[in-house]
Amino acid sequence: MAVRLVVLLLCAALAGVLCGLALPRISPPLARITGQYVATGPVAQALAALPVDDRPSKRGYDRDSFGYNTTDDDGNGCTIRDDVLARDMKAVRLGANRQSGGAVCQVRSGELKDPYTGETIRFVRGPRTSSAVQIDHVVALENAWQSGASQWSVDQRRRFGNDRLNLLAVDGPANQEKGAASAAYWLPGNRGYQCPYVARQVEVKSEYRLSVTTQERDAIAKVLRTCPTQRLPDR
Repeated sequence: MAVRLVVLLLCAALAGVLCGLALPRISPPLARITGQYVATGPVAQALAALPVDDRPSKRGYDRDSFGYNTTDDDGNGCTIRDDVLARDMKAVRLGANRQSGGAVCQVRSGELKDPYTGETIRFVRGPRTSSAVQIDHVVALENAWQSGASQWSVDQRRRFGNDRLNLLAVDGPANQEKGAASAAYWLPGNRGYQCPYVARQVEVKSEYRLSVTTQERDAIAKVLRTCPTQRLPDR
C-alpha cells in the first residue's frame, strides 16, 4: 500500500511539472503571466517601439507591385538575385549576363551554408537546379503589405522589394514552407539562426515603420528571451 502511494505521489508530481512546462506554450495568457514574452536587449527595445495592428488586411495585395528583381539600384548591371547569391554564397563562379549588357555577375555556381536549415547546398544554375536556392524576403512582401506597405508609393514598394537588408539566399523548400508567414507562424528549423532571423525582421520593420500583430510581437519576444545580447544586423 505504501509503495502504491509513493508511486501515485511521484506520478502526480511528474504530471504537475509537465503541466507547468506545457501550459505556457498552449495558453498565451498564462505564458504572458509567467514572463515567456518578456525579453531584454537592443532588439527587444526596437521590437517594443513597433506599432501594433491586430486587424491587418491583405486587400489589394499584388506581389508584382514591389518590383522584385526588376531594378538595379547600385547600377552594377546585375539582378538583385545575383547580387544576393554572390553575397551569401562561397566558392562563387560568375558568368556574363547577356540580358544586362554582358556584365560578369551572373552566378553560375556556388556553395550556400543555408541559415534556415543549417545544411550546405551546392548550387548550380539551370532550369532544374536553380530553385534549390531561392531569395527570401525575410519580412514577406504580403506581410509588409498588411503592415503598412499598402499605403506606400510605387517607389517605396520597389525599394523595399529589392532591399538587400530584407533579402537572404536560402534553401528553396524552406522558403516555400515559410511562404508569407510572420514569426507568429514560422521560424527557421535551424534553432541557431532563430535569434538573428527575428532580429533582421525587427530591423526591417523598424526601418520601414511597419507594424506587428500581438501574436507576432509575442513570438519574436519569446525567441529574443533566449538571446538578450543579440544585436540588430548591419546593413
